[in-house]
Amino acid sequence: MNTELQNTLAQADKLKARLQTVRPLNVEVLKKIQAAFEMEYTFESNKIEGNTLTLQETALVVSEGVTIGGKSMREHLEAINHAQAVEYIKEIANNDIDITERTIREIHALILHGINKEQAGKYRDVPVMIVGSRHTPPQPYLIQPQMEKFIIDCKAMETDGTHPIIVAAFLHNKLVEIHPFIDGNGRTSRLLMNLYLLSKGYTITSLKADNEAKQAYYTALETSHTESNAEPFRLLVAKAVCQSMEKYLEIIES
Repeated sequence: MNTELQNTLAQADKLKARLQTVRPLNVEVLKKIQAAFEMEYTFESNKIEGNTLTLQETALVVSEGVTIGGKSMREHLEAINHAQAVEYIKEIANNDIDITERTIREIHALILHGINKEQAGKYRDVPVMIVGSRHTPPQPYLIQPQMEKFIIDCKAMETDGTHPIIVAAFLHNKLVEIHPFIDGNGRTSRLLMNLYLLSKGYTITSLKADNEAKQAYYTALETSHTESNAEPFRLLVAKAVCQSMEKYLEIIES
């Protein structure tokens, strides 16, 4: 583990400790802050995948049921589905339920609800290629055994005392590498990452979708999948977690 990653994880530990000691907030105030973070996360995660709804439009679609002119039905469904998936991972995290293959498939089923009924929550049965990547995901017959090993490896990391942010990054990184679904792998992997972070007391974390951040994100994943070097991606996730907690603390401590 490089020094920058170690320092970033140490910073995250300090921020989390601060988060746990801040004065209790009014329940309604807390709900509004969390709702704002969750809406931003839905917007950013969908934008990474090409959804053109703005943050304000995403909020109107999700919270008010507004139809935005000039935007596709799929884009509307992506916003609504993702918001519902966020509620699902919060419920799982709050009840301290173990992550299983079923959990992952249920997250995916929510993401593709009303978009692709045949594939929602189901592992792909055809080979795929990722546009712009040198990484080739495994053949369909390898998905089931690799997913089983994925869950076992995650539990082993926890048993070994691996830092929660590193485990969260692994969950995201490895799921994208396996690419078990026809569509929705990115959103599902980011939700899985956040499920784990929330279960360990961190704030919901957005990976930004502006051009520079998106390029850094894809480059870090590519480096991991083609060069077996996960450090850049771990650092990217750790920095994003710190930024999220810093923003959260800034709001509630003001």
